Amino acid sequence: TVEDDSMEQVTNVSQLRDVSPGDWAYEALRSLVERYGCIAGYPNATFRGNRALTRYEFAAGLNSCLNQIERLLGGVTGDFITREDLESLQRLIQEFETELATLGARVDNLEGRVAFLEDHQFSTTTKLKGEVIFALADAFGGDADDVQTVFHNRTRLNFLTSFTGKDMLQTRLQAGDAPTLITGAGGELAGTQEGRFTYDGPSGNDVIIDILRYRFPLGDKVTVQLLANRALHHYYADTVNPFFEGRAGGSNAITRFAERNPIYRIGPFGAGAALAIKPIKDVRIDLGYISNTASNPQEGQGLFNGNFSAIAQLVYGSDFKVGFTYIRGYEDNADGRPRLILGGTGTALANLNPAALGNATSLGTVDFNSAKVESNSFGVQTSLRLTPNIVLNGWAGYTDAELIGLGDAEIWNFAAGIAFPDLGKKGNLAGIFGGAAPTLRGLDLDDGNSDFDNDFAYQVSAFYKYKLNNNISVTPGVVWLLNPNQSSDNDDVVIGTLRTTFTF
Repeated sequence: TVEDDSMEQVTNVSQLRDVSPGDWAYEALRSLVERYGCIAGYPNATFRGNRALTRYEFAAGLNSCLNQIERLLGGVTGDFITREDLESLQRLIQEFETELATLGARVDNLEGRVAFLEDHQFSTTTKLKGEVIFALADAFGGDADDVQTVFHNRTRLNFLTSFTGKDMLQTRLQAGDAPTLITGAGGELAGTQEGRFTYDGPSGNDVIIDILRYRFPLGDKVTVQLLANRALHHYYADTVNPFFEGRAGGSNAITRFAERNPIYRIGPFGAGAALAIKPIKDVRIDLGYISNTASNPQEGQGLFNGNFSAIAQLVYGSDFKVGFTYIRGYEDNADGRPRLILGGTGTALANLNPAALGNATSLGTVDFNSAKVESNSFGVQTSLRLTPNIVLNGWAGYTDAELIGLGDAEIWNFAAGIAFPDLGKKGNLAGIFGGAAPTLRGLDLDDGNSDFDNDFAYQVSAFYKYKLNNNISVTPGVVWLLNPNQSSDNDDVVIGTLRTTFTF
C-alpha cells in the first residue's frame, strides 16, 4: 500500500523516532515543538529530516509557526516570548540576508524562464522528432556499370501527440529525392528490387503525409492501433530482427532486405487497424488488417471488398525470440497498382512483374497485367542475444501466390545476420547480413509453359554506423548481389554507400 504522507501534530520531540539528541538540529526542533507547537510529524512517528523540502511545504510550515506565534502573542501577556527570542530571530535574518536575497533572485529567474518556455513551446501535448539522411551511392558490375554516382536525401518530421500520457497520435511528414539505384538500369537488372536502400523511393522532394496513426492501450495487455494511410505490417508487428530493423530509417541496416523478412510488406500501403496482445510474459500476439482501397467507395473496392493484407503472428521469448507469421493478401490490380509487393526486395519475377513474367512464359504481358493475385505467406523469424554486444538474427519466408485464372507461383527467401551493438563506443553499430532475396522458384501455369532461371538471388550487406555525437552518425556500407534477377548468368553487382544521418 502507498504510505500516508499526511502530517500529525506532535507535542514532544521524543515522539519523533527518527530524531535523536545527537542530531545537529535537535535543539531547534525541540524548541519549535515544545515551545511553539508548530511542528508536525508523519503518522509513523517520523520527521524525515533528511528529505528535500519543496517551497510549498516550507511555506505551509512557516505559516503554521507564524499563526501559532500570533495566537501565543495574543493570548499570553507574560514573558513567554522574550526579548532574547526576538533578538535571535532578527540576528538570524541578518546573518542569512545575502543567501535569502540570492535564493529569491534565482527563484525569480527560474520562474521567468519557465514562463518564457511555456509561452514559446511548440505544444503542450506534441513533441517533434526529425530525421534527415544524406547519402552518396554508386553501383558496379554488369549493367550496373552504367549507374552514375548519386547524392540522395530524405527528411522525416514526426509529430507525436499524447492526450493521456499512454496514447500516441503520430503524424509524419516526409520528403526526399532518392530514386532507386539499379532498378532502372535495364538489361539483366530490369525490374529487380534487389539492393535497395532503406530510405529510397521518393523523388522530387515533394512533401507528403507519410504516416497517420493513433495508438492507445486497451487494458493492461492489449494495444490498439488505427492506421489512416500508408500502413504496413511492420509498423506495428514485432519483426524479430533487432538492430537491423529500422522502419526504413537511417540508423540501422542499409538495405531493405536486411531490415526484416520481406513478407511483412506484402500488400501495398493502406489503412486499417491492428492489435498487439501480451497475454503472459514473453508472449506477444500481433493481428492486423490493412487495405489500399479503403477510401475507394466504388463497387468491389472499399475497406473490406477490395485489396487487403492481413497478418496473424505469435512471438515468444526475450533474449532468445522466435516468431511464427502468417499473412493473407489479395490484390485485384483494378487501379493499376502492383499486384504483389515484397518490401522493395527480390527479383522482378518474385514481385510478379508483368513484363518479366511475359518474357518467361508463353503468355503475354497483357495477361499478367490484368491478373488478380491471392497470396498466402508463412514466415519463421528468430533472434538470439549471445552477449550484450553480439546478436544473431535469421528468418525464412515462403509465399504461395495464385495468379487467378493463370496459375500458381512459389516464392522463397531466407537470411541470417550478426549485429555488434556499441562496437568501438556506445551508440555505434556494426552488422553483416546475407541470404537469398525473394526468388521465384516455381511457376505452375494452367495453360501455357514457362522457361526461366530460378537460381537463388543472394545478397550480402555490411555496414558500420559511427556516432559523431548524439545527433549525427556516419555509416559506410557495401552490398554484394550474386545471381541478380535470379540468374547465375548475370554478372555480380557491388553497391557502395556512405550515409549520414541527422536526428533531432
